[in-house]
Formats: sequence, C-alpha cells, structure tokens
Amino acid sequence: MAATTIATEASAAGHVGQGWSGHKLSGKGSVTRWAHPVSVAPVRARPRQHSRRITSTRYLTEDSFPEVYIALRSLRDPKGVEWTRVRVPMRPNGRTGWVRRKSLGPFYKVNTKFVVNRNRGFAALYRYGHRIWKAPVGTGAPGTPTPGGNFWVREKFRTTEPGGLYGPFAFGTSNYSVLSDWPGGGVVGIHGTDQPGLIPGRPSHGCIRVRNGAIRRLFRLMPVGTPVRIH
Repeated sequence: MAATTIATEASAAGHVGQGWSGHKLSGKGSVTRWAHPVSVAPVRARPRQHSRRITSTRYLTEDSFPEVYIALRSLRDPKGVEWTRVRVPMRPNGRTGWVRRKSLGPFYKVNTKFVVNRNRGFAALYRYGHRIWKAPVGTGAPGTPTPGGNFWVREKFRTTEPGGLYGPFAFGTSNYSVLSDWPGGGVVGIHGTDQPGLIPGRPSHGCIRVRNGAIRRLFRLMPVGTPVRIH
C-alpha cells in the first residue's frame, strides 16, 4: 500500500507518526466486510487503549440474533496491536469507533447494496453494481419518517405469521427511529405486509414495507451485512 494512503488513515485516526500501517476493508468498489463479535469489548473513539469509550460491543441484536459490525478500516500500531474501525449499531445513527481486531470473529464479505428512494417509493438491490431486484415500497409517514443515511442488514428471518403484519420474511437493520413497526419499536425493519394496497406510499411508523411476493425474492437475494442506503 502506498505510504500516502497509510499516512491518511493514521491521520484520520488521530495519529501522525512512524510505524503505523493499515488498509481499507469496506467501501472499495462494491465490497463490504463484516464480523460478529467474539467478546464484549470497548468501542473507542481512537485506536488506542486509553481513548474515550463510546460503547461496548454486544453479542446479540434486540431480537437475539448474532450482532453484526461493519468493518471499515484496519490499522496496526507501532507495537503491533491491530485495530478495526467499525460502524456501530446504536443511537444516534451513524456512529463509528475502533475495536481491537481480536474482539471480532472472521470477516465475511458481501457484494450487495440495498437502496431505498423515499420520494419515489421504490427500492432496489444491487450486486457488483448491477441491479438484481426492484420493487415499490412503503416508508414512514410524515410524522414518523424513515430516517435517511447509510445502514446495514443485521439479521434476516422467517416470521411466525406469514399472513400477518410483517408478511412472511423480515430483515432488521442498524437504522433507529423514534418509532417503528418493529416489535418493541425503534429498529427500522424491511418486511412484508398484510396491506399491499398501501404500497407505494408512506403508511408505516418508520419501517420499509414490501409486498409479500417481492419480499420472498429479496430474502433469497440479500445476505446479512448488506449495506442499506436510504435517501
């Protein structure tokens, strides 16, 4: 890797000096890497042992699935300690921090991206930059909007009531809103519906509703760890 790239990464981490090395893990082309935590560890503002603790990693999501952390960059300090910059699923949305590499499991790689256009009322899934799925969607009502930004899929599962409120399949994301259709509220989900006539539109409390036929196809195509862009 070019020395200028390493210097830029070290400077972004708050360090300028000799002995640092690193590389980008996600966001280059269509590649995203993610990992499950293997320990409860501090998430720090900078890649150093005594830096401010933002939060701690956690094993499980709110729905008791293994938690997912997007890995953005890798840095190795002059003492040989390897750090990973991660996206953190927490309020407020958009937080990032640094964890010891040893606190994460193996990296998994995805080449998909899910994009939601709230104004036009549709969503699309891309693989290697090519669209492989598109469907109309329902998003949050004006009083309970679906927050925009960059997020990711943390979990996917078959629901217990295929004909119910959430349809046959659902995905949980890292997006948090004041209120959502998700059990317990707060998490913005992507799920089926028992009211397909309201799609496209803005009928929800924050979640992204998809007609059941389309959510079945999406479930086969979209893996955990997929970046989600809502604009």
